[in-house]
Amino acid sequence: MKSATAMYRSIALDLAQRIINGEFAISEKISGRSVLASHYTVSPETIRKAIALLKAKNVVSVSQGKEVTVISTENAYMFIDQYKSAESVYSLHQDVEILLHQKRDIDAKLEALLSDIINYSDKLRNLTPYNPVEVEVPESSHIVGHTIAEIRLWQHTGATVVAIRRGTSIIISPGPQAVIQPHDRVVVVGDSDVLAKTLTFVGRPLNK
Repeated sequence: MKSATAMYRSIALDLAQRIINGEFAISEKISGRSVLASHYTVSPETIRKAIALLKAKNVVSVSQGKEVTVISTENAYMFIDQYKSAESVYSLHQDVEILLHQKRDIDAKLEALLSDIINYSDKLRNLTPYNPVEVEVPESSHIVGHTIAEIRLWQHTGATVVAIRRGTSIIISPGPQAVIQPHDRVVVVGDSDVLAKTLTFVGRPLNK
């Protein structure tokens, strides 16, 4: 539903357009407030404001007896052009407000995500004496396509898989049925030589 401000402006713009269209000629008197109020289904006060707006732009004149007379078609054109420009600026302003709101939402979500990642990294670092390390799985690795249970990483290296970083996502505490894919970054914890052992094991190509 339009606000009172938007309504009387819309009526003023409609009357100006009717003047341009020739419905009201120069020097012709426009119907009184009551008739216009009935025509537009608004209060006489709303009509008064609409007429006052047109009077301020020298589109019409209002006599002491409150008769409304058309005085300028050219000013009616200018009045409509002015409000078209104002509406365009207002529309652009609204678009900017929407984009800024969306940006604030995205920034908040990104900040929360980064906080979660930092908190998780801190938790991994605090798993003393186990230090988390990441090992990338090459395409030729013999573990590609196998589950964590099948590769028996802990039995071969003493390392425990706590996460898998895959592209921009991270799988926390993957189960034994999680399948290793090429270029996965496997996050493991273990004793001081876990990195060397895991690199050797993961880097071993198929059929070796």
